[in-house]
Amino acid sequence: MSGSGHWDERYSAEEYVWKTDPHQFLASEVEGLAIGRSLDLATGEGRNAVWLATQGWQSTGLDFSAVGLAKGAKLAESVGVTVEWIHADATVWTTADKFDLCVVFYLQVPQAQRTAAFAAAAQCLAPGGTVLVVGHDRANLRDGYGGPQDTNVLYSADEVQQDLLASELPDLVIDHAGQKLRSVETADGGAVAIDCLVRAHRAA
Repeated sequence: MSGSGHWDERYSAEEYVWKTDPHQFLASEVEGLAIGRSLDLATGEGRNAVWLATQGWQSTGLDFSAVGLAKGAKLAESVGVTVEWIHADATVWTTADKFDLCVVFYLQVPQAQRTAAFAAAAQCLAPGGTVLVVGHDRANLRDGYGGPQDTNVLYSADEVQQDLLASELPDLVIDHAGQKLRSVETADGGAVAIDCLVRAHRAA
């Protein structure tokens, strides 16, 4: 597991590591959802939290990297939106607040911390709320491009489902779960990464 210092250093350059556009799966997965309060757990440099704010969501981004959050705040200011930024560790953070949408992209922590974070993501949903988890699939190590080379921080859609169900919410419904191919631009042209994607919601 990499601590906040590792990510502070990685985000320290002026350029955005992940660029400033939202993740390529985000728009299609939230299309049609009733706009309300959103939470981006492990937001990194904040690109998804900022994009959600541009779409009318009351957006919150949480991360343990103060440098990443500062870049997120700068991005939000540049496009004229307001995002609440929370400096905290997604694997231990809890809240009594409820959100209509919680997204978690590429959380890279060992299984015990991952389960805690994903269960918390489900637990913070308001009735009718949606949780979306995208991660580097285990198959990517062998068959895909890029991503972490440490099996301890990879997971499958089945594992994510079990983590979400560890929230013990009786009304949590899995909408869809599985592998998803992601296009990656490289110096040699294009490549394909293998992600896992799980979307679930609480009954209204």
